[in-house]
Amino acid sequence: MNIHSKTISEIRSLLEDQETVPEQLLAAMNRDRRAGVKKLLTRYYRQQEFLRRKREKAEMMLIEEKNLWSQGYSFLGGIDEAGRGPLAGPVVSACVILPEGFCLDGVDDSKKLSSEKREILYDIICKKAVAVGIGIADHNQIDKVNIYNATVESMIQAVNACSRQPDYLLIDAMRLNKISLPQLSIIGGDAKSQSIAAASVVAKVTRDRIMDGFAKLYPEYGFDRHKGYGTKEHISAIRTYGLSPIHRQSFLTKIL
Repeated sequence: MNIHSKTISEIRSLLEDQETVPEQLLAAMNRDRRAGVKKLLTRYYRQQEFLRRKREKAEMMLIEEKNLWSQGYSFLGGIDEAGRGPLAGPVVSACVILPEGFCLDGVDDSKKLSSEKREILYDIICKKAVAVGIGIADHNQIDKVNIYNATVESMIQAVNACSRQPDYLLIDAMRLNKISLPQLSIIGGDAKSQSIAAASVVAKVTRDRIMDGFAKLYPEYGFDRHKGYGTKEHISAIRTYGLSPIHRQSFLTKIL
């Protein structure tokens, strides 16, 4: 393939317009001595490496799901929570059942994703999922039964809230002994299982929206910025204004 008569812009279009770039074109670009062509080729290979790693990550995050699908489990409920650590607001759990065989590109532990990426994935998950359930334990419940037990309760709520009940549970580092479904607890599951990662995203986005709502009620605390976590700004606001109605008093004994 002779590309010497083509401009850099034309070669860029050739790369972008084809799903599979012919080896002849890549070989011709490799022989071309123009610096612009070399840059295009370098960028192309970097993009291909990035896509390869994404595919590998997606396949890795489906290992447990594929194993369970092969055993006849069709409705896998991934479960995760958001908000165990903050000084204020609820802990929110989500149970997400994705279709059998479905691969969700780009999903990961919600903490590793930007807020913009979480919002995009949230919409995809809610659109494609067989079922999504949400469970919430507020600050009063956390103070009453402690954060671990409140998290368990919110996870059980999330399972029960699903319009289609799961036949197997994949849970991030927890077990739900009060639910008689078969289940697997995975340490760091939000980075290892697509189903748990999807639940992580839904729980995080749901809780962030709740905290944004509280920020309008109690603007002096900045809940829209730190979501209730113990940042310097947040602790300073507590010392200045005292506790808001949504603070977890059991988390604040040392600060107070």
